[in-house]
Amino acid sequence: MSIEILLVALTTALATSMVGVFLVLRKLSMLTDAISHTILLGIVIAYYFVRDLHSPVLLIGATLMGVFTVYLIEGLIKVKNVNEGAAIGIVFTMLFSISVIIINTQFRNVHLDIPMVLLGNLEFTIFNRTTIGFLNLPTSLVVMLVVLLLNLALLSLFYKEIKLVSFDYALAGVLGFTPVILHYGMMTMVSLTAVAAFDAVGAILVIALMIGPPITALFFTRTLLKTLLLTAVIAVFNTVLGYQLSVLLDVTISGMIATVILFSFMTALVFAPDKGLISRLITLHSQKREVAFITFIQHVKNHQNTADAADELAKATIHTHLGWSETFMNKLIDKASKTGYIKLENDVIGLTDKGNDYYKRLRFNQ
Repeated sequence: MSIEILLVALTTALATSMVGVFLVLRKLSMLTDAISHTILLGIVIAYYFVRDLHSPVLLIGATLMGVFTVYLIEGLIKVKNVNEGAAIGIVFTMLFSISVIIINTQFRNVHLDIPMVLLGNLEFTIFNRTTIGFLNLPTSLVVMLVVLLLNLALLSLFYKEIKLVSFDYALAGVLGFTPVILHYGMMTMVSLTAVAAFDAVGAILVIALMIGPPITALFFTRTLLKTLLLTAVIAVFNTVLGYQLSVLLDVTISGMIATVILFSFMTALVFAPDKGLISRLITLHSQKREVAFITFIQHVKNHQNTADAADELAKATIHTHLGWSETFMNKLIDKASKTGYIKLENDVIGLTDKGNDYYKRLRFNQ
C-alpha cells in the first residue's frame, strides 16, 4: 500500500468530480467522454513539435484540443438534423482515430500507447517525481493539487455566475453575465482537469470520476452547494474503497475504482430514500391505491340513491363493476369503513356525511 498513490487518486477524484457536477447539471455528461479521448490528439500534435513528454506544451495542446472539441460539437449541433449525441459521436471518434493513427505510424516507441491512454498508469505515478523545496513528491500529485486549487478558486470567485449558467442559460444572458464566455470558461476547466488527470488515471477513470460521484450525489440532494459537498464525499469514499480493494485483490487500481463508482451509483439508484427505484415503486403503489380509493368513493357517490344502487353498490358485487379483485375491493371497503366515509345498510354501500364531505373536497381540488 502506498499513501502517495492514494493521494494522487484522491486529488484527481476531487478535482474531476467537482467540475463534473456542472457537466451533469447541464446535461453535458457525454462531453467528458469526448474530451477524455480527443485530448490525446492535442498531446500527440504538441509532442510532434517539442519531442518531450514532460514539456508543459503538451498540457497546453491537450487543453486547447479539449476546448476545440466542445466548439466543434456545438457547431455541428447547430446544423439541422444533427443532434447532440450524433455530434459527440462523430467528433470524438474522428479526432481520437486520428490520434491513434499518428501514434501507430509515428510514435510506436513512445509512451503514448493506447492501453495506457485508456487505463492510465496510477501504479507508476510515484516514480515520476518533482522536488519542491524540501519536499519530493510525485509529479502527478503536484499537478493535480494545482488543478484542484485552481478549480476551487474559480468556483469560489464565480459561483453565482456558474450556478446561473448551469440552471438557466437564457436568463444568464438576459442578466448580462455573458453565458458564452462562462460556458467556454467552464469547458476550459473541464479540459484542463481531464488533461491533468489523463496521464495518471487514464480516460476511463476520468469519465467515471467526472460523472459517477455527481450523479450519485443528485439522488440525495436538491441544492447545488449540498451536491458539491456530497459529491466530494462520495468521490473520496469511492477512491479509498476502490484502492483498498485493488490492493486486496491485486488488480489494477483505476479499474477497481471505476468499478466501485459503478456499484456506488447502482446502490443509490436502487435504495435512495426519495429518488431510488424502491422508493419510487413504493410511491407508485401508494398512488395507485389512493387513486383506486378515490375511484371507489366516486363510484359510490354516483350510484347511491339511484335505481341500480342495490346492484352497483352491493358489497358482494361492487368489485365486478369496478373491475377489481374481491380481495382488493374488501381492503378498500375496510379502509373506507375505518375512516368513517361509508356505511352499510342491507349489505349496500353508501356514503356517510363525512364521506360526502370528502367527496366535495375531491371535487374542489380537481
